[in-house]
Amino acid sequence: MAASELFTKFARVWIPDTVDVWKSAELLKDYKLGDTVLHLKLEDEQETQYRIDSKTKELPPLRNPDILVGENDLTALSYLHEPAVLHNLKVRFMDSKLIYTYCGIVLVAINPYEQLPIYGEDIINAYSGQNMGDMDPHIFAVAEEAYKQMARDERNQSIIVSGESGAGKTVSAKYAMRYFATVSGSASETNVEEKVLASNPIMESIGNAKTTRNDNSSRFGKYIEIGFDKKYRITGANMRTYLLEKSRVVFQAEDERNYHILYQLCASKHLPEFKELRLNHAQNFNYTNLGGNPVIEGIDDAKEMLNTRQACSLLGINESYQMGIFHVLGAILHLGNVTIKSNDRDADNCFIPPNTEHLIIFCDLLGVDYEQMAHWLCHRKIITGSETYIKPMPRFQALNARDALAKHIYASLFNWIVHHVNRALRASVKQNSFIGVLDIYGFETFEVNSFEQFCINYANEKLQQQFNMHVFKLEQEEYMKEQIPWTLIDFYDNQPCINLIEAKLGILDLLDEECKMPKGSDDTWAQKLYNTHLNKSALFHKPRMSNRAFIIQHFADQVEYQCEGFLEKNKDTVYEEQIIVLKASKLNLLAELFNEGKQVSSPTEGRPPVARATVKSAKPRALQPSKEHKKSVGHQFRNSLHLLMETLNATTPHYVRCIKPNDDKFAFTFDPKRAVQQLRACGVLETIRISAAGFPSRWTYQEFFNRYRVLMKQKDVLSDKKLTCKNVLEKLVKDQDKYQFGKTKIFFRAGQVAYLEKLRADKLRVACIRIQKTIRSWLQRKKYLRMRSAAITIQRYVRGYQARCYAQFLRRTRAAILIQKFQRMYAARQKFLRILSATLVIQSFVRGFRGRRRFKAVLREQKAVILQKHLRGWMARRRYSRTHHAIVYLQCCFRRMMAKRELKKLKIEARSVEHYKTLNIGMENKIVQLQCKVNGQTKEIKSLLEKLVSLETTYTNETEKLRTEVDRLRISEGSAKVSSNKITCLMEEIAILRKELEETQAHKKRLEESADKYKQETDLVVFQLKEWNALLKKEKEDLNLRIQEQVKEITESMERQNKEETKQLQIDLNDERSRYQSLLNEFCKLEERYDNMKEEISLVSITKPGHRRTDSTHSSNESEYTYSSLLSSEPGESEDVTRRTEEFPDQKGTLDMSLFLKLQKRVTELEQEKLALQEELDGKEEQALRSKKEVEDQQLKARGAELEYESLKRQELESENKKLKNELNELHRALTEKGAPQATAPGSPAYKVLLDHLNAATEELEVRKEEVLILRSQLVSQKEAMACKETMTEPTIFLEDVRKMKDQGEITQTFLGLKETNRLLETQLQGQKKIYENELEGLRGEVQNLKEEINRQQQLLAQNLQLPPEARIEASLQHEITRLTNENLYYEELYADDPMKYQFYRISLYKRIIDLMEQLEKQDKTVRKLKKQLKVFAKKIGELEVSQTENISPAQLADEPIRPVNIPRKEKDFQGMLEYKKDDELKLIKNLILELKPRGVAVNLIPGLPAYILFMCVRHADYINDDQRVRSLLTSTINGIKKILKKRSDDFEIVSFWLSNTCRFLHCLKQYSGEEAFMKHNTPRQNDHCLRNFDLAEYRQVISDLAIQIYQQLTKVMENILQPMIVSGMLEHETIQGVSGLKPTGLRKRTSSVADEGTYTLDSIVRQLNNFHSTMCQHGMDPELIKQIVKQMFYIIGSVTLNNLLLRKDMCSWSKGMQIRYNVSQLEEWLRDKNLQACGAKETLEPLIQAAQLLQVKKKTDEDAEAICSMCGALTTAQIVKVLNLYTPVNEFEERVTASFIRTIQVRLQNRKDSPQLLMDAKHIFPVTFPFNASSLALESIQIPSSMNLGFLLRV
Repeated sequence: MAASELFTKFARVWIPDTVDVWKSAELLKDYKLGDTVLHLKLEDEQETQYRIDSKTKELPPLRNPDILVGENDLTALSYLHEPAVLHNLKVRFMDSKLIYTYCGIVLVAINPYEQLPIYGEDIINAYSGQNMGDMDPHIFAVAEEAYKQMARDERNQSIIVSGESGAGKTVSAKYAMRYFATVSGSASETNVEEKVLASNPIMESIGNAKTTRNDNSSRFGKYIEIGFDKKYRITGANMRTYLLEKSRVVFQAEDERNYHILYQLCASKHLPEFKELRLNHAQNFNYTNLGGNPVIEGIDDAKEMLNTRQACSLLGINESYQMGIFHVLGAILHLGNVTIKSNDRDADNCFIPPNTEHLIIFCDLLGVDYEQMAHWLCHRKIITGSETYIKPMPRFQALNARDALAKHIYASLFNWIVHHVNRALRASVKQNSFIGVLDIYGFETFEVNSFEQFCINYANEKLQQQFNMHVFKLEQEEYMKEQIPWTLIDFYDNQPCINLIEAKLGILDLLDEECKMPKGSDDTWAQKLYNTHLNKSALFHKPRMSNRAFIIQHFADQVEYQCEGFLEKNKDTVYEEQIIVLKASKLNLLAELFNEGKQVSSPTEGRPPVARATVKSAKPRALQPSKEHKKSVGHQFRNSLHLLMETLNATTPHYVRCIKPNDDKFAFTFDPKRAVQQLRACGVLETIRISAAGFPSRWTYQEFFNRYRVLMKQKDVLSDKKLTCKNVLEKLVKDQDKYQFGKTKIFFRAGQVAYLEKLRADKLRVACIRIQKTIRSWLQRKKYLRMRSAAITIQRYVRGYQARCYAQFLRRTRAAILIQKFQRMYAARQKFLRILSATLVIQSFVRGFRGRRRFKAVLREQKAVILQKHLRGWMARRRYSRTHHAIVYLQCCFRRMMAKRELKKLKIEARSVEHYKTLNIGMENKIVQLQCKVNGQTKEIKSLLEKLVSLETTYTNETEKLRTEVDRLRISEGSAKVSSNKITCLMEEIAILRKELEETQAHKKRLEESADKYKQETDLVVFQLKEWNALLKKEKEDLNLRIQEQVKEITESMERQNKEETKQLQIDLNDERSRYQSLLNEFCKLEERYDNMKEEISLVSITKPGHRRTDSTHSSNESEYTYSSLLSSEPGESEDVTRRTEEFPDQKGTLDMSLFLKLQKRVTELEQEKLALQEELDGKEEQALRSKKEVEDQQLKARGAELEYESLKRQELESENKKLKNELNELHRALTEKGAPQATAPGSPAYKVLLDHLNAATEELEVRKEEVLILRSQLVSQKEAMACKETMTEPTIFLEDVRKMKDQGEITQTFLGLKETNRLLETQLQGQKKIYENELEGLRGEVQNLKEEINRQQQLLAQNLQLPPEARIEASLQHEITRLTNENLYYEELYADDPMKYQFYRISLYKRIIDLMEQLEKQDKTVRKLKKQLKVFAKKIGELEVSQTENISPAQLADEPIRPVNIPRKEKDFQGMLEYKKDDELKLIKNLILELKPRGVAVNLIPGLPAYILFMCVRHADYINDDQRVRSLLTSTINGIKKILKKRSDDFEIVSFWLSNTCRFLHCLKQYSGEEAFMKHNTPRQNDHCLRNFDLAEYRQVISDLAIQIYQQLTKVMENILQPMIVSGMLEHETIQGVSGLKPTGLRKRTSSVADEGTYTLDSIVRQLNNFHSTMCQHGMDPELIKQIVKQMFYIIGSVTLNNLLLRKDMCSWSKGMQIRYNVSQLEEWLRDKNLQACGAKETLEPLIQAAQLLQVKKKTDEDAEAICSMCGALTTAQIVKVLNLYTPVNEFEERVTASFIRTIQVRLQNRKDSPQLLMDAKHIFPVTFPFNASSLALESIQIPSSMNLGFLLRV
C-alpha cells in the first residue's frame, strides 16, 4: 500500500512537540511523492508545516482512528508507535479513569495517587476463573492467569512487578498476594494466607521509607514465593530480599525520611511499655531528622505501630522478642545522637565525653559495657603478622565507624526479621508448586547516582534481557502455531551492557579488585575503569568535566555514576572489636544476631517442630564463615541476581510495569514527558516495537467476516468463511506481504487494520450519504407536498370565502326584496283591514237595527203562539177527559154483563167430578210453589216489620228531640224577655268601658313606644352577643380543627414511626436471619472440613489387629446427636459438651473445639438477639392494642366466676379421667395375670363384660358428641344474636353533641352533668358489683348442684351398663332429654323476672358445653388409644390361648365341650403409622435415603413420599412411647441426608429432591405436632394423628437448619451450572444478529460474540431455567420456596452480568445495551409463562435493566444528566460513573461521553447516600424462609410401592 493512499487530505498524524512530546495534526492536502513539506492544521486550528527529512524521507506517524482509541490492549492499535501508545494511555487514564492497560503480555499500571474501589473481594470474585482477555485489564487478571497456568500446566509461575519509586510496585505486589490468599485459601490448620498478608505491614515498616518521589518507597527488593499444595491451596510462603538501602539509616536527602519503623517507635513513646526506651520526638534524633520533614501528611505513625505489632503477633513473634526488636531500634536512634569530639592537641585522636547520656542509654538498651563501647567507637585494632596494635581514629573516621555500626545492626535486625517471617510462613505440608511475586526497583537515574543506583540498573538490565527473550519467544511460538512463515525480528539485545558490568574485568570485577587493595580508593578505581573500557566499549563513556565519574549506556537511558563512595559501600566495613562488644550483650536478641554457631531460637512459644524448608537469602547473615564474610556487596548481589534469574527462567513469567504519571503526586494528572521516559525504561515500547516488526494485528476468520462484511458483495460471500476472507483480502489489499493467513487467524502488518477500517468507514460513509440523500429527498418531497397541500388549502379557503361573500350578497339582495314585499304587503293589508273594519262596523249597525226589529216582530208572534197553544191544549184536554170517562163507563157495564154470564157457567161446571179432577192436576206443585212464595213473603214481611220498627223508633226519637227543642225555645224566649231589660244597663256600662278603653289604648301606646325602644336596645345587645358568640364558635372550631389536625398528625407520625420501626425491625430480622444462615453455612463448612480431615486421618491411620472399628453410621449418629444437643444447650451446659467431646479421643487433633464452641456461643447469642427483636416487635404491637385490652380486662373480671367454675369442672373431669384410667389399668392387670388364663379367654364372662362396657361407652360418646354438636350450633347462633344485640345497645358518645353546644355556659353545664353522671355510674358500678357477688354465690350453689348431677349421672351409667345395648342408648337419651327439660324449666322459672340473668345463664351453659365437648374429644382420643391397647392385649391373649391349645392332646380337645366364641371383624382402618424393627433402621435409611433414585420417585409416585414414610415411622415410635427410637431415627435421617448430599453435592436433582423432602418432613412435624397454630387446616382425622408423647420442637430447629444448608447448597449448585452460561448468553452472544459489531482486538483475544459450537446462548439459559423449574415442580417443592429459588437465580444472573459489564469496556456500547434489554425481556417473558411475576425476581434485574438503559440514552446535555439521575435509582454512583467512563463507540458515528458530562453526573449524585462498592455481591444469598404448608394428604391412604424395597415396614 503506497503512502499516498494513507497520507491524504483530512488524515491525522503525530508531530513532535517540546511540551506534550507529541501533538496531533490534520493534513490539509494529499501527500505526493517528492513533497518536502506537509501542510498541517493543529487541533487549536493553527496551520503549520512539517518538513520531511530529505535523507530518511521518514513521514510523521499516523494517528489511529478514534474508534481504536482507548483500547484495553495496546497491540490492538493499528498503528503501533510511541505517540499512539502514549495517547491511548492518556485517554484511558484521564478520560476513563482506567489505570490498567495491556501491552501484549505486559500489564501497564499507572499510579492514580487516589484510593480506587476496584480491589475489594467482589472484584476478586469477579476475576476468579475468568480468562485474561475476557475482562478489563487488572492486576487480578494477571494473578488469575498465573494461578490458572500453575494449575493447568503444573509449572511454577512468576509475577515481575517493576517501575520507578512511587509508581506503585509494592501496592501491585500486595494486591496480587491478596488475590492468591483469597481465591486459594489455606490447606493447613493455621491461616497461612492471613500470615502472608500480615507480612506486608512488617516489611513495609522496616524496609520502606519516604522519598522525594514516593511516601512509601520500598528501599529493598523482595521475591516472595507463595507455595501451593496439590489442591492448589496456599501452604506457606518464603521471602528473599535484595540490596537493602542501609545508607538510609544514617543519611537521608532533603525532604526524605528514614525507615518507617523508627518514626512509629517515636510516635509511640507515650506507651508504658516504651518508657524504658527513653525515646523523644523524631526531630530530636539525628538519624530521623536529617531530611527535615519527619511527618507524612495523612499518616498516623502511632496507629501504624499498632498494625505492625499485630502483624508480628500474628506471625508468631511473641511480646518479648518484639520488645527486643524495639530495644535494638531505640538503641540505633540513641547511637546516632552520640557525639564524638576531636582532640585539640592531636587531630588524629578523638574521644567521647564522659557520661554521655545517649551512649549510656544505648548500652543499657543493648546490655553491653559502656566503657568498652565508648573505647572501641574511637579506636581500632590493627593485627599484623606477630603483633596487635590499638590505634586511635580521627573524628571523621570514628563517625563513619559509628554510622557503619548502626547500619550493620539495622541490616542484621532486618535479616533476622525476614528469617523469622519465613519461619512463620513455612509450609507445614509438602509444597507442590509456587507462584513468585517479584517486587523490585525499577530503572533509576538521579542528578547524583551512586552504588545503589548502579546495582538497581544492573538488575533491570538482566530483567530486561529476560523480558525481551520471553516476548521474542512468545511471538515465535504464535507464528509457528499458526504456521506463518517465520522471519527473524531484530530486537534490542542488552547483553553487551550486561557483559560490561559482570563479565571478567568488568566494572564489578574491577571494583572487587580495588577493594582488596590496601590503599585502594575511588579515584584509582575510576582510572582503572577508564583504562580498561574507555574507547573499547561503545556503552562506556567518560564525562568531559569529571575524572571521578563514568557513563553507561543502559537500555533505557544514559546514566552518569559518581565514583565517590563505591568502594566503601562495596566493602561494607564494620570493625570487629565493636561486634565483639555486641556479642557480649545481655540482650538475647542481640546475642542471636551476632553470635556464630549458636542455633537461633524461635520467637514462637509452644510451636510444634515442623519440617524445615530451604530459606534462600539473597544477602548472607553476619554469622556465616569468615570466607563468606569477606565477599563484597557487589559480589553477593551478583550471585543473588543470578539465582533470581535462574528462578525466573524456570518459571512462566508475567509482567507488570508500573508507571508514575507525575512527580507532584496529583491524582489523575498525566505528565507526557515523565510517562514517555518510564515507557522507554520499562520496556513497553520495546514490546511494541517487536510486535510492530511482525504481524501485530490478528483476527479470527469469523471476527474478520463479521467486521468487514460491509466490504463484501453478495456474490463474494461463500459458505466457507475462511475462503471468503481470503478472496476479499486479495481484492482489498494488493500487497500480499501485508497479511498472512494462519490456521485460525489472519495476521496483519502494522497499519493494515487502519486501512481496512478506513475502507469500512468510507463504505459506511457512502452508505450514510446515500441514506442521507434518500432521507433528505424524502424530507424535501414531504415538505413540498406539505407546501402544495397548504397552498391548495389556502386557495380552497380563499375561494370559499369569496363564494361565501357572494352568497351573502345574494342572500341580502333577496332578503331586501322580501322585506320590501312584505312591507308593501303589510301597508296594503293594513289599509284593507281599516276599510274592512269600517265596512263591518257599518254593516253591523245596520244589520243590528234590522235584526232587532225583526226580533221584536218574531217575539210578539211567538208570544201569541204560546197563548194560543196553552188555550187550545186546555180545551183539548177537557174534551178528552169527558170522552175517556164515557168510554170507561161503557166498558165497565159491558164487562159486568159478561162476568155474570161466565159466573153462571162456572158454577155449573164446578158441580161435576171431572172438573175437580182436571182442577187438581199439578196442584201439588203449585202448593209447593205457593209455600215457597209464602215463606219468601213472610221473610219480606219480617224485614219490613223490622224496618218499620226501626222507623218508628227513629220517629219517636225525632219527636222527642223536637219536643225538647220546642221546650228550649220557649225557655229562651223567656230569657230573652229578661235580657232585653238588661240591655239598657249594659249600654251604659259600654259607654263607661269605652272611656276606659281609650285611656288604656293611650297607655298601651306609651308602653309600646317604650317596648320598641327597649327591643331595639335588646336587639343591639343580642346582635353583639351573637357576634361574640360567633367569634367564640369560630375560635372553638379552629381549636377543634387544630386539635384534630394535631391528633391526626400525631397519629400519622406514630403510625409512620411504627411502620418505620416495624420495617427496620423486619430489615434487622432479615439481616439477623441472613447472618444466622451465613454462620450456619460457616459451621457447615467447618463440619465438612472436619469430616474431610477425619477421613484423611482414617485413611492414614493403621488399624491394630484384633481391634473392631465402630460402625460409621453409629459414629455419625453420635456426632449428629452431639451437634443437636449443642444447638439446644445453654451456656451452663458447657461441661456436658466438653464431656461429650472427650468421648471421642480420635477427634481431638482435627476438631477445633474452641472455635466450635465460639461459633455455638455466637449462634446462641444470635438466637437471643433474634428473640429480643421478636419480643420488641411484639411489644410494639401490644402497645398499639393496649387501650383495647384495658376495656377487655374489665369484661374479663366479670368472667372470673366462670373461669373458676371451668377450672373446677376441669379438675373434676381430670380426676374422673384418672379414675377411669386406674380402672382400665386394673382390668389390664387382671387380664395379664398368668394364674387365670381361662378367665381372660375371649369367651370368658369378664372378657364379655369388658367388651360390652367399651362398646356402650363408645356409643354413649357418639351420642354425646351429636348432642354437643347440636348445642354448639345453637350456641354459635345465640352468640351471634347476643353480639348483634350488644352492638345495637352499646352506648356511644358522639362528638357532634358537644359541637352543637352554643356557648361556654352549655359546656360548663354539660361538664357538671357528666360529673354527676360519673358519680351515678360509680354507685351503679358498686351495686352491680354486689349483684355479681350474689350471682357468684349462686353459681357456687350451681356448682354443688352439678356435682350432685354428676353423681346421678354416674349412677345412671352404672344402671345403663346392666341394660342391653339397644336399651342403653334409648334410656340415656330419655334421661338426658328429661334432665335438660327440667333444668331449662327450672332456670326459666327462676329467671323469669330477670331476662338478663337468664341470658347470662344460657351463655355460661353454652360455654360449659363447649368445654365439656373439648374434654369429651380428649376422652374420645383416650378411649380410642385404650381400645387399641385392648386390641393388642386381646391379640396377646389369643396367642397365649393358641400356645395353650398346642399343649393339649387331641383326646382332650375331643372331650372338652365347645364354648361359644365371638369372632371380631377384622380392622381395616389404618392409623397412618409404619412399624419397623430396631434392626431394620439402617436398612430403612439405606433404601429410603442413600440408594433412592429421585427420578423414579418424582415421576411415578406422590411428591414427598420419603418424607411421609419417615414421619409415619416417627409417629409409630411416638405411639409406642420409645424416645430412644425417635432420637435414633431422626439422627440417622439427618446424617443420611447429609451423607447423600455430600456424596452427590453437585447433582441438582438430588439436592432439589432432598430439599423438597426435608421441607415436607419439617411441615409434617409441625402439622402433626399438636400445636394449635399448625392445626388450623387439619381435618379431624389428621388431628387424631398428632404426636402425643414427644415434643420435637428442638429437632424441628435442627431440621430447619438442615433445610437452610440444603438451600444454600442448591444455590451453589445452580450458580455453578449457570456461571459459565451467564456472560456468554447475556452479554457476548448476539441474540439480535447484526446489531453489534466487533472492534479490533489485541493479543489478549476475547471470546467471540458469535455463537460457535459449544458456546452458550440465551436459549441455553432459558432451557436451564426450565429444567430447574420442572425438576423442582416434579419433586413437589413448595411454591413459595420455588419463588425464593427463582429470585435467587435471577439475582445471580443479574449480578454476574452487571459485574462483567462493569469490568468489560468492550461491552459498554449502545448496541450491547439493546442486546441486554432484549435478553432481559426474554427472562421476564419466562417469568410470565411460569406465573412467577410476584416472586421478586424481576426487581433483582433492575440494576442490569438500568445499566442497559444508561448505555442507550443520550449523554450530552444537562437534561440528559437529570434524566439519567432520575432513571438509575437502582445503580450506585460508582456504577453510573463507571458505565459512563467505559462507554465505547463501536462505530465512528457514535460519540464518546465527555468528561464534563461525567462531572455533571457526579455533582448531581454527590448527595445520594449509597454504597461506594462498585460491583454487586454475586455470592449474596437471600435469607430463606420456609412458610408452613399443610398437606391435605391422609397418612392412612399412602401406599408404599414395592420398588422402594421397604417390605419390612408394617402399616399400623
